[in-house]
Amino acid sequence: MTDTHGLSPALVERVLEGLGLEAPPDISREGVEDLYAAWCRRVPFDNVRKLIHLRNGGAGSLPGDDPASFFESWLEHGTGATCWAESGAMWALLAALGFRAQRVLATITFAPDLPPNHGSTIVDIGGDRLVVDSSMLHGEPLPLCRDRETAVEHPAWGMPARFEDGKFWFVVRPLLAPLALQCRLDVIGASTEQIRERHESTRAWGPFNYALSVRINRSDSVLGIAWGERIEIDAEGEREAFLVDEVGLSEEIVDRIPDDLPTPPPAGVGGDSLSDLAQ
Repeated sequence: MTDTHGLSPALVERVLEGLGLEAPPDISREGVEDLYAAWCRRVPFDNVRKLIHLRNGGAGSLPGDDPASFFESWLEHGTGATCWAESGAMWALLAALGFRAQRVLATITFAPDLPPNHGSTIVDIGGDRLVVDSSMLHGEPLPLCRDRETAVEHPAWGMPARFEDGKFWFVVRPLLAPLALQCRLDVIGASTEQIRERHESTRAWGPFNYALSVRINRSDSVLGIAWGERIEIDAEGEREAFLVDEVGLSEEIVDRIPDDLPTPPPAGVGGDSLSDLAQ
């Protein structure tokens, strides 16, 4: 079965308006750059709706699994999602706009022998593959080349990429870890069913099931919350003020976010909580 993006023209128009784009971007390198830069500034990576859903014992699909519902929530509340839902929404928007986009199953290798644990998106422009990762928010598309290393050069959100042992790799700096981690692109061209299966697998355990995590780009800084701490933010303030005033979430959705819980490690990994792995 051929995947379809599932976004109506009217919704796409509202999304472009929410991104601050006056017209659909050109199907070009510059068009992807404009779209992705706007996404990084306006669509946060967060687990807000997932925390609410899981803590309330929610049934049905995890929030944001359907791209249309992802964008409706973003337009109403300013919320994003975690990687599986957000990468699906990124892919759907690109496809709806006419870009050749592919979903990616990837693995952030914070422990050995892990299954794919990260969803990403690649767009093809004239034979050039460009990563537009909706979780890492690296500011501009990251080119993938087999014969040389590439990089987004930026002190706050820059990241390099390379081709090694038959796979593309890039280096990521999650807010949940103080050190850079390696991310391997395992399946380029994954299906909706594969992405949703991996998303659903995080219901029982996932690093974003317990404590609030938010990431977004502002000016030349990455702003966020992880493990109860504001990351790369100088001003003091409560997390509610940060989420409403700086990230742009609605007060209604912020009031529903449950308190953080310690994040247990996945089965077979030692330590009392996931934060121990970063010490």
